[in-house]
Amino acid sequence: MGENDADVAVRTASVAEYDAVGELTVEVYVGEGYVRADTPYAAQLADARHRGAAAQILVAVHAGRIVGSLTVARPGTDYAEIARAGELEFRMLAVSKAARGLGAGTALVRTVIETAAAEGFHAVVLTTMPAMAEARRIYDRYGFVPVPERDWTTDTGEDLTVLRLELPAS
Repeated sequence: MGENDADVAVRTASVAEYDAVGELTVEVYVGEGYVRADTPYAAQLADARHRGAAAQILVAVHAGRIVGSLTVARPGTDYAEIARAGELEFRMLAVSKAARGLGAGTALVRTVIETAAAEGFHAVVLTTMPAMAEARRIYDRYGFVPVPERDWTTDTGEDLTVLRLELPAS
């Protein structure tokens, strides 16, 4: 974990923060070349208002600024692409390039894992791209493992990897 984790607070985004969340998510996914700007997915990344109405958006705040976010998707909801019964999914992890190393990504993922355990889920799942090496290091540290039989390909031909973390029975 980052040495500054204590300086990063994670909480549910307010409606007033949705535009900033959308901008940050596009800045990371499109700006860093993970998603093309002309795809429907780029528009979905930008539309945090719609996302926030259908799912929970978490933000990481450092020094009064939103430096990271992700979307928590419960099974059977509009934003759950891969979650099965008993699994909590998260998507769209984005951390500002300027804030990398502060522990924002780690704190966001940890919050999802803690939420999943508190709500009685038996696993946390996510989809990632091979190019997202920094995020993958966070997932690996927490013990997420590939589930190759659940990997999939987007409409635009991007190969995606599904990772899963089994939670201890409580």
